[in-house]
Amino acid sequence: MLPRVSGQFGHKAEITIPKKKPTGRFVVTPAHEGKGRKTENGDVVIVNYTAKTWKNGTSLPSTYAKAAGPKVFPVGRNAVIPALERSVLGQRAGSRVVVVAPPEAAYGATGNARLGVSATDTVVFAVDIVKIVPARSSAEGHQTQVPDGLPRVGARPGPAPITVPDTAAPKHLVDETLVRGSGATVKAGQSIVIQYSGAVWETNRGKDQATLFDSSWAAHSPTTVVLGRGNVIEGWDRALVGTRVGSRVLLVVPPGLGYGSSDRRGVPARSTLIYVVDVLAAA
Repeated sequence: MLPRVSGQFGHKAEITIPKKKPTGRFVVTPAHEGKGRKTENGDVVIVNYTAKTWKNGTSLPSTYAKAAGPKVFPVGRNAVIPALERSVLGQRAGSRVVVVAPPEAAYGATGNARLGVSATDTVVFAVDIVKIVPARSSAEGHQTQVPDGLPRVGARPGPAPITVPDTAAPKHLVDETLVRGSGATVKAGQSIVIQYSGAVWETNRGKDQATLFDSSWAAHSPTTVVLGRGNVIEGWDRALVGTRVGSRVLLVVPPGLGYGSSDRRGVPARSTLIYVVDVLAAA
């Protein structure tokens, strides 16, 4: 017998635990099937969930709590516990999925003392799949030309080629919207799902096509970052807060708002950084 889940998609679920003991099997079953795209490895998903322990019926922290927010993670990258990872694969956006997770699929042999989950606890989740961002997503729409003196960006879906002019880099932060999205405005503290490419101005100056030092496209999956909390370079925090979802943005980040006087990730000290960022979702 499986737990019973009631309530509407998009709202905290009510989970009723059977009186019988769990079987020890990992179970995923849709309570409500959505009509969106099916999730594949490499996609990024935005989910909300409600959870309870089977043994004691203890409610665990929910993303629907006032101070919480949706969970955003890549599929097939072991970024979350197996119960969440395996619950979404092959499911459609808009679905509510019931998950019965024995210890090895939930919080493992040590449990989670902070949550009050023991090493023997089976956990029941009701997972709402809010949005799926496909692995090869990019900003869509007409791309405007950049002003003279700034890098040129190829107007095509996917990883855009960057050409750096044979001039000195700007001394200030540059933020140019190339494709203007129509989605929600990104706020500080939100997780955003992006595709991006990064190049160094000085080492690519005057070349036909810049060599990238970093790119989400190389990882075959969009990247998730939190803005406005110092989790990324200051240039990103300043420029990307306030953009609209669906936008492609060209950033030119001076050293003081990038990596400064440090060598990092193959970037020489005091480098000016160029990024092309596609803002695909925010939660």
